[in-house]
Amino acid sequence: QLQLVESGGGLVQPGGSLRLSCAVSPFALDNYSIGWFRQAPGKEREGVSCISSSGVITNYADSVKGRFTISRENAKDTVHLQMNNLKPEDTAVYYCAADNLIGDNCALWKVYEYWGQGTQVTVSS
Repeated sequence: QLQLVESGGGLVQPGGSLRLSCAVSPFALDNYSIGWFRQAPGKEREGVSCISSSGVITNYADSVKGRFTISRENAKDTVHLQMNNLKPEDTAVYYCAADNLIGDNCALWKVYEYWGQGTQVTVSS
């Protein structure tokens, strides 16, 4: 069973930055597409960004384009989500998820099989 652990959440002021990380084990990251999702109180979970297993394809929700950047370090079995110019509406629990069947189609948000426990991101002054 693949395990995913998120880290890097916290409290930040509007305009600030955070870098989330998603570490996977015990299997190598190479074969997995990774998605970042978020869920704010009272709202449905939404896909924020994803990166294909090849690392070639990335995808971003319109609300975060130009502010968030996803990257993967296969050697460290870790995926990062760099979040800049954060806004109060980015406040949510952020989850990473993995799937080894969707390949380059990482924006198939509803099919991710393995999930982490989430990390809280709060953007507030």
